Amino acid sequence: MPDSLDRLTVRGFKSIRSLEQFELRKLNILIGANGAGKSNFVSLFTLLRAIVMQELELLVKKAGGADIQLYLGPKTTKKIEVELRFGLNRYQFSLEPTADNRLVFSDERVFFSGDFGNKERPLGRGHFESRLKDLKDAPGVTAEHGIPYHVFDSVGSWTVYHFHDTSESAAVRRKGTTRDYEKLRPDAANLAAFLLHLRERNPQKYELIRESVRLVAPFFDDFKLRPEELAGDTVVQLEWSQRGSDYPFHPSQLSDGTLRFLCMATALLQPHLPATMLFDEPELGLHPYALGVLAGLLQQAATQAQVIVSTQSATLIDHFEPEDVVVVDRDEGASTFRRLNSRGLEEWLKQYSLGELWEKNVVEGGPVHE
Repeated sequence: MPDSLDRLTVRGFKSIRSLEQFELRKLNILIGANGAGKSNFVSLFTLLRAIVMQELELLVKKAGGADIQLYLGPKTTKKIEVELRFGLNRYQFSLEPTADNRLVFSDERVFFSGDFGNKERPLGRGHFESRLKDLKDAPGVTAEHGIPYHVFDSVGSWTVYHFHDTSESAAVRRKGTTRDYEKLRPDAANLAAFLLHLRERNPQKYELIRESVRLVAPFFDDFKLRPEELAGDTVVQLEWSQRGSDYPFHPSQLSDGTLRFLCMATALLQPHLPATMLFDEPELGLHPYALGVLAGLLQQAATQAQVIVSTQSATLIDHFEPEDVVVVDRDEGASTFRRLNSRGLEEWLKQYSLGELWEKNVVEGGPVHE
């Protein structure tokens, strides 16, 4: 079973010069001014996903090369170092830039710490894609056969959800195959097929999603998920109906905010949550009331999985405890991370909400820099 992330060490990645053994809890709400480094923190998990799926070179090329991944570039930073601790396992690697602007593994290794002693397995150096997947997929390898399987199982399950693209051409608004239903994709491209499968196989979860959407969009009644044959495949589109009518509305007739909330609700209420879930600025386009509903869904999901959220919404953080909140700031150009403590804010919280304290710069790393 995949584990969520317990502690994280990062050196030399984008704006993160050094983050040492940082503890991550079940619920982690990252706040900070523009450019503080919240999105860079989230993008580390996109990098991790690419690494375990052997898509590192593709990610680096699409991002503009290795130099962009390094803190202040290759003259300042010679390598990216990452150590992940989760459950009984640990995954550690270093990446160095090459002359042709690629990233190469200068070290990759996995660890296990248990009642019967500690084990370490070096995975080598000089390779351009992680060797985790190859070892995990080797003939005869199962969950009982070694550390790489468990490391891949956990890190590969951590998911960064991005629901920012709600344009007319976004995949979530278009027809898609009904065969793509096993898990919700990070951009919700298969949302219609996923909901159709839930309606047929898990009606209780389907109804929870439907009722959550109705809380923030009272006009909404239900989804109209009608499979049709197209070019030898069965496809479905995200049609819907409003209360008091059976007219099928097109997905283009859903507002951006409503569609994003629908994606968020589905991700947070899906039957099998990833061990760690990340959301970057989920507040985009949402009404303050919707943010309250979203906060409740995030808190509920955090009872079953680890949730990491990057936000600039004072309204959203009003719904959380100080210990849930990690303040991201810049110190001499480098991102810093600090978890809030209720005791240090006890007197302030008698008069102001947590969001108000952040807006007033009482909480370090507020939206205004002097």
